[in-house]
Amino acid sequence: MDPTSDNRIRSVVIVGGGTAGWMTAAALTQHFRGTPLTITVVESSEIGTIGVGEATIPTIRRFYGQLGLRDEDVMRATQATCKLGIRFIDWSGPGTDFIHPFGLYGQDVKGVGFHHFWLRQRRTGDATPLDAYSLGAQMALAGKFDHPSRNPPSPMSVFDWALHLDAGLFAQHLRAYAQAGGCRRIDARIAGVELKPKDGFVRALKLADGREVEGDLFVDCSGFGGLVIGQALSVAYEDWSRWLPCDAAFAVQSRNRPGDAPAPYTRVTARSAGWQWGIPLQHRAGNGLVFSSAYLGDEAALAELTPNLMGEPLSEPRRIAFRPGRRARAWERNCVSIGLSAGFLEPLESTSIALIETAIERLKALFPDRGFAAPIIDEFNDQSAREMERVRDFIILHYKLNRRDDTDFWRDCRAMDVPDTLARKIDLWRARGAFVRYRWEMFHPASWLALYAGFDLFPKATDPVVDAFDAADLDRSLREMREAVTQAVARAPDHADFLARLDPTLAA
Repeated sequence: MDPTSDNRIRSVVIVGGGTAGWMTAAALTQHFRGTPLTITVVESSEIGTIGVGEATIPTIRRFYGQLGLRDEDVMRATQATCKLGIRFIDWSGPGTDFIHPFGLYGQDVKGVGFHHFWLRQRRTGDATPLDAYSLGAQMALAGKFDHPSRNPPSPMSVFDWALHLDAGLFAQHLRAYAQAGGCRRIDARIAGVELKPKDGFVRALKLADGREVEGDLFVDCSGFGGLVIGQALSVAYEDWSRWLPCDAAFAVQSRNRPGDAPAPYTRVTARSAGWQWGIPLQHRAGNGLVFSSAYLGDEAALAELTPNLMGEPLSEPRRIAFRPGRRARAWERNCVSIGLSAGFLEPLESTSIALIETAIERLKALFPDRGFAAPIIDEFNDQSAREMERVRDFIILHYKLNRRDDTDFWRDCRAMDVPDTLARKIDLWRARGAFVRYRWEMFHPASWLALYAGFDLFPKATDPVVDAFDAADLDRSLREMREAVTQAVARAPDHADFLARLDPTLAA
């Protein structure tokens, strides 16, 4: 190829390390191996990371699997435990409890969703909860875990799993991977960003020690501030606080209590003006309170958090302020924002790391040349916006459907107007027990079903086909489904035993 006509991107500069930066570096290093592309990460060891994304969803395993990393190796490196879902406590009122598992419920029949049969039984007085038909949910509640079957004998055996991990250790693991693959790391503070006067594209990062780092494509992983996308390129931020009023969190690590076995699920407990997370790791636990500062002051927030930690605190709680929303454009000129610089949604459904994964996949699929064609950038921005909005709607659903009546915060959340995209979903579910599916959905119908049932939101009508089934036959079929789940749970090892069997050092 004539070098003068070669318009390929030759250099990518990633602004910031942390989880987003090193995930991006590792993925691009692997994807472009054998090409002339150079990848550089500029980060300062003097700057800490947010580190609230310790709970993940199953897509994380696909992400590092594409890098050739095994579950066992990642778990060993990050002191991880297994996660089968999220347990919601007190969200539907004090004393209530339900799980959003990673997996299916029951078995569809003749193209009719299982939930229609379960709803029919419920109308006849059968009070069996939905999660009795989910292997993932029942294993979580029993403190059990085992690998899913490679060849599930029936839909009752289908479930998935994710990790609770130390995000800092995960970033370090990926940093070692990326550097072994040829990624360059510069440890320095960034003093500024220089734009080209002709077209406003980014020319270089100006470092505090006087050096410059030039590049063709810049990936902004600098966190909330958006050093390049926000500060240098002035891309606006779309505020979603009218739907998601929580704007602050206190985070603190705690020591594991002796003898306490780590639960294979994330604990999420509703509090007076927000919610508290509990994430069990092997060497410690992650705790935090997400809250609305308009309804709860800092002292009151700490008073709710500290008595309910998963063990003795290892440090003072750290306050994190945030604004839910997204950049108006995730990609501007020759800068792509990934992670917190692109937007933020509270970690209620552990989506922060997943949104990093999907942004990286989009960048790989739509990787430009130095012409930076507008259709490529427009498509990236449209996909990013739509996906972020779909996740936003799922998070809003938790607040909209809450059944608490003890504080103004929860009453106001229940009374709020929601985006039309979410209202359409709720309305269709109420009318017919059906699901709306948009493009770029991260959460599938089973996840929406978990929330609807968990908040006791039931449809007025279901699929009329279910009425053609004999009542006794249907009752027997559902009983057999429950028994299949019960037997599978009984065979599964305890979560702690699974960790010890996987690698004795994990349970040490």
